[in-house]
Amino acid sequence: MFKILLLLAIGFVVWGLIRSYLRSLNNPPSPTDKKAVETMVKCAQCAVNLPRSEAIYSGGEFYCTPEHQKLGKS
Repeated sequence: MFKILLLLAIGFVVWGLIRSYLRSLNNPPSPTDKKAVETMVKCAQCAVNLPRSEAIYSGGEFYCTPEHQKLGKS
């Protein structure tokens, strides 16, 4: 009797996992999961690429640090 109950319990768990997996295949990820793409710029001094929002813009050039900005001006 115990073996039958155990087999039924295992079967129920397997059935639930398969059903959950099949449901996930029918639901594509929502578009809100996508991250916004940001423009990358290159430091005029060391040529490292960084996001435009983190770059320092000075004299028509982008720099990664204030030190590179000072070096670029001279």
